[in-house]
This record gives sequence, structure tokens and C-alpha cells, in this order.
Amino acid sequence: MARLTINGTTRDIDVDPDTPLLWVLREQAGLTGTKYGCGIAQCGSCTVHIDGVATRACATPVSAVVPEQKIVTIEGLSPDGSHPVQKAWATLDVPQCGYCQAGMIMAAASLIAQNPNPSDADIDAEMTNICRCGTYNRVRAAIKLAASQNTTTTNG
Repeated sequence: MARLTINGTTRDIDVDPDTPLLWVLREQAGLTGTKYGCGIAQCGSCTVHIDGVATRACATPVSAVVPEQKIVTIEGLSPDGSHPVQKAWATLDVPQCGYCQAGMIMAAASLIAQNPNPSDADIDAEMTNICRCGTYNRVRAAIKLAASQNTTTTNG
């Protein structure tokens, strides 16, 4: 049994302790915004926040998360899409296929929460998510737009 605080709600979930957090979120919690991409923490499609830190859920066993830690998924970042990063993504039409974008948004939100005015070098260093469509220039522009409009970014 795992006790997890996901998007502000504490849940008891009956799951093997070695199960990756990604599958607990998708299958047991029904939060399918977090995507499976590679399964080895390389692509970032599974990025969620654990206590505000961008974390690859596919490589995080559920046993590594303690009940006091707060997990935030793309569904919990903002209930109405009003987070500055989500708004910037929509304004600049960042995604093409969109598959990796939930992870990108979560990584970008964590970056801006930790560094409210990231440089190109900061973005390059922190945004290690992979986008098959190659929308990296739009991702960078959206991060800069969100940072410029950000006054109260929350990251869980």
C-alpha cells in the first residue's frame, strides 16, 4: 500500500512498491496526462513535480515517494490552464503532435519556479526533455514569455 499526495489529494493505493510512479499515476490514479515515452528517464514525457522538483516518473519507484511529498501532475498544475507556462505554450502554439508537451510544460514550470529569469544557457541546461517534432525554438520562446509574465508561479 502506498500513500501518495497527488494534486493536493492524499490517496491510498494498493500497488507493488517497485512500480514506477508513472504507472501508478496513469493506471491507479487515472491521471493520463503524464505520458510514457522511453521508460528510462531520458525523454521527459513522464515529468511530474515532486515537492516542486521536475522528476521523471517512469524511473521513480512509488516506494521512493513518501506521503509528505507533494506530487503534481499536468492535471494539477492549473485546473483551468492559467499557469503562465500553459498560457505561453498556447499563445506561441508550441506543440506539433503534443505527445511530449505535458512533460515539457512540467519541466519548464519547475525551471521558472527555481529560476524566474532563465537565460538561454539555463534553459538549455535544464530542459533536457526530448521532442520528436523539434519544437525547441518555440519551447525556449514560451519559457521566456512565461518568465516575463510570471508573478506567482506555483509548482506544487
